[in-house]
Amino acid sequence: MSIGIQVSPPVPEFPSEPILRFSVEQYHGMIQAGILTEENVELLEGWLVNKRSKNPPHTLCTEALRDLLEKLTPEGWFVRCQEPITLGTSEPEPDLFIVQGERDDYRDRHPGPEDVALVVEVSDTTLDRDRTTKKRIYALAEISCYWIVNLQDLCAEVYTNPSRDEFEKMVRIGRDGALTVTIEKKTVGRVAVVDIFS
Repeated sequence: MSIGIQVSPPVPEFPSEPILRFSVEQYHGMIQAGILTEENVELLEGWLVNKRSKNPPHTLCTEALRDLLEKLTPEGWFVRCQEPITLGTSEPEPDLFIVQGERDDYRDRHPGPEDVALVVEVSDTTLDRDRTTKKRIYALAEISCYWIVNLQDLCAEVYTNPSRDEFEKMVRIGRDGALTVTIEKKTVGRVAVVDIFS
């Protein structure tokens, strides 16, 4: 007589059955009506997704990279931190992004993909989501450059050349390397990876 061991299937990050998806307009409407008061969610491909809690290394890394990017960002651009970008079916809130214009330009709207030169996700517990769902969302929006600062492996992943729902090029850069910051196809500076983690 054999005894079978029943293994439960992994729980998917998103439901396998359609439950209720929201458009960006519906999402904005819920916020304006006070229905959605949680500050800990973002809209990803129509789903309201909980944002993960941030641990101290995540916070320190995000702050260090923000300081480094702000030193390189030219006039007419600025760095935003953990604020929304309005895309076709999503409104992610990346850890950092470089956006065109002045802060007052976004008094009545969030930046769209045409306003953004670089998006950065600092990843520890969110690494799988940032490499799949978030990467797909940014590629579909034709964000020209997407960085994942990988806290698990202490490296950076650089994704460029968006095509449909994928980036055609990915380069992994270790602690001894540097990240090139490009805005409107011009290199504006480089960030040493070791400086992000120190």
